[in-house]
Amino acid sequence: MLTLHTAELLLAGPGAVPLPGGAVLVEGDRISRTGPYEELGAQFPHARVRRWPGVLTPGLLVLGAQELLERTYYPDDPYETAELGTDPISGAGALADLKITESRWGNSARRATQKLLARGVVAVAGRITVPAVRTAVVRSGLTVVPPAAGPGTAPSAAPSLDPFAGRESAEEAFHGVLAAGVPARFAVFAVTDPQELLARGATTCVATVIGGRLLHRRR
Repeated sequence: MLTLHTAELLLAGPGAVPLPGGAVLVEGDRISRTGPYEELGAQFPHARVRRWPGVLTPGLLVLGAQELLERTYYPDDPYETAELGTDPISGAGALADLKITESRWGNSARRATQKLLARGVVAVAGRITVPAVRTAVVRSGLTVVPPAAGPGTAPSAAPSLDPFAGRESAEEAFHGVLAAGVPARFAVFAVTDPQELLARGATTCVATVIGGRLLHRRR
């Protein structure tokens, strides 16, 4: 099945010239073509069309996977928040008091991956050693990459769910590019131009696509 994703602006990768009214044509789990929506829509009139507000970019890479998923606990709402609060819990002492089992770590990681998908994240950088956590990440659709996967991937002092944390530009957080033949991993943010991304943050995400599947959509 062909799906045509189009937004007010398409930014295909770092250094790419933004394309107003750009679109990404997805076939299966890969990108078939990119270009102006008017052209692709005319060439593939039977493709399903998804129209998004804002800027469509490559999906994002978040740093510090082990700190975020194996050393930070995300309370289960509403079952644990009355006792533990809603904020993530970290620190050796606080975590020791919780006496968290591997199963609970897996459930915590599942909640964290949903938060990451809601921020346009498609990949996490770091080493994951807890089997239940790795299972949760794999099932979420997120890709795990080595801690040093290239320029701009050095961990910040305090790993954050925000993939833009510690970045000098939003493009440093892009995971790959949008081009024919590559995996269909991208996100859409409700901003008017790429420069707004860093200022307004990843919570402006309205959609996240991994492997051609819409895994997050803001309602």
